[in-house]
Amino acid sequence: MKVKKQLLSLNAYDPGKSIEEVKREFGLTKIVNLASNENPFGCSEKVSEALRSFSHYSRYPDGCAELLRGKVADHLGVQQNQLLFSSGLDEMIQMISRSLLSPETNVVMASLTFPQFRHHAVIENTEIREVPLKEGRHDLVGMQKVVDEQTSIVWICNPNNPTGTYVSDTEIKSFMKHIPKDTLVVLDEAYYEYVTANDYPDAMELINKYENLLILRTFSKGYGLASLRIGYAIGHEDLMSKLEVARLPFNTNSIAQIAAQAALADDEFVKRCSLVNKNGLQQYYTFCNEYNIDYYPSQGNFIFIKTEKSQQEVFQYLLQRGYIVRPIRDGIRITIGTEEENEGHLSVLKQILVEDASQIRLLS
Repeated sequence: MKVKKQLLSLNAYDPGKSIEEVKREFGLTKIVNLASNENPFGCSEKVSEALRSFSHYSRYPDGCAELLRGKVADHLGVQQNQLLFSSGLDEMIQMISRSLLSPETNVVMASLTFPQFRHHAVIENTEIREVPLKEGRHDLVGMQKVVDEQTSIVWICNPNNPTGTYVSDTEIKSFMKHIPKDTLVVLDEAYYEYVTANDYPDAMELINKYENLLILRTFSKGYGLASLRIGYAIGHEDLMSKLEVARLPFNTNSIAQIAAQAALADDEFVKRCSLVNKNGLQQYYTFCNEYNIDYYPSQGNFIFIKTEKSQQEVFQYLLQRGYIVRPIRDGIRITIGTEEENEGHLSVLKQILVEDASQIRLLS
């Protein structure tokens, strides 16, 4: 078949083994999945209440997500025509890439960031300019230097996945001043609800100032609706009207729209999750500091710790003991779980350190 040749260099997304598969393979009765940055506390009870009476399975969803659009616009203090909804942020990234990228353009991103940015750039056969992170953080000065007249998109994951680091308000404002007005800067704020840093950018303020800025957010993480796949973008109305053309009809389903409205109405649930996440991160910080393990302080619901030995070897060690993490270049990314899950996982990491004392060191 005459598929695009650039697809031959890519692999389909690998979600990893299912929990049931891991149980069977290693004879385990309990598995803790700390690989996908899901909310360990599920979602608001208001979501279940809102979905109990749903019965319109034979009807197409509202293609414009009108009710949800109004709720999100009010929540953020923006106009409804500044919003675009998608089936998770993966679809949004696909829509943006499809709309703006071509063989005549280039895209700028960090060299260790959310892989879907690069994945879709390859599919669109555009030039990819990757700038290494500095101490786990986006090097905005370095990224600015490689932007030119052909740069169509600059991707900034904030907080960055997988390192959990962030770009500050001062840094992004300085960066935006030097970027051409016809180059789109995308701030992926998938983990926005977990951020606690005082100098984190106020995206709504930035949106009003820069027409070439687009903000991405999702209901998958802090709101706990990962299985329903619903995210959205916030940007200038002219840009949004153009991106709408690339959106598939009825791309967000009715159940997801109803659930998102209910989730949005429960601020207390999100605040509790953020607080418990902050405490969970501290559990890992304390452990890493005690055992001299390198890590990045995180603004997400995950932590990146460095490894000296093969990430796959560390991953396999943990997997055989019932803990699934995400192996990444130079380290492993661990989702923050419940206090009990964190304690259990840290006890297994401690076992690695004990074995390291007589063998080859696994953790940095």
